[in-house]
Amino acid sequence: MQETSAGQAGEPPLVFDSPLAIVGGGTIDPALLRALAKSGVALVGADGGGDAIGAAGLVPAAIIGDLDSLANRAAWEQRTRVIHLAEQVTTDFQKALYSTRAPVTLALGMTGKRLDHTLAALSAVLQYAPQRRLLLVDEVDVAFAAVGAFAFDAAAGERVSIHPLVRIGFARSSGLVYPLDGLVLEPGGLIGTSNAAAGGRVEIVPDAEHERTPWLLIADKSRLWDFLGETA
Repeated sequence: MQETSAGQAGEPPLVFDSPLAIVGGGTIDPALLRALAKSGVALVGADGGGDAIGAAGLVPAAIIGDLDSLANRAAWEQRTRVIHLAEQVTTDFQKALYSTRAPVTLALGMTGKRLDHTLAALSAVLQYAPQRRLLLVDEVDVAFAAVGAFAFDAAAGERVSIHPLVRIGFARSSGLVYPLDGLVLEPGGLIGTSNAAAGGRVEIVPDAEHERTPWLLIADKSRLWDFLGETA
């Protein structure tokens, strides 16, 4: 397919009815990519992430970015849609976010390999979580960017980390070993790393002032499919 030029004020975004996985250039589990594709999740490469999708034996629905990391741009242009965004104000992850729409979006290969890329990914999550459902996936964890209350069932002792992207107050929680009732979490202050489930239903509810403030719920990667179902 022919290369396309686009931008935030350019052509309409790519709209997916199914969940979408945006794949970056970090460490990727090819088996997970194949499992996601088999389950109907659309795959989009953020620049060099297109090569990671190709290495798993798959063809992305599109490749989006400034294309400085894509190994063989000309070859990809014959196989799928390539969207070249030359602006350098945003990262390739942000470019893929503003160029797509989906009911829930997974981000793979955005965290864990390089600290600066991880921090940039978290910044993008803070920016976009109020408008779309986002899940960050790496080699160990799945992190759901929650906005408002969230609830799920968890086994006793299961790790449930709550991380504030910005200052956020919680009205109450249930099902946690260390309750969040009335607590204010913030970077550089109190955080909720390595909390755990008490067993049964876990519910976390921000206070009224912070109902639209994004926060991260971090659990073991095995929770990916559960969270994907909860957020779809």
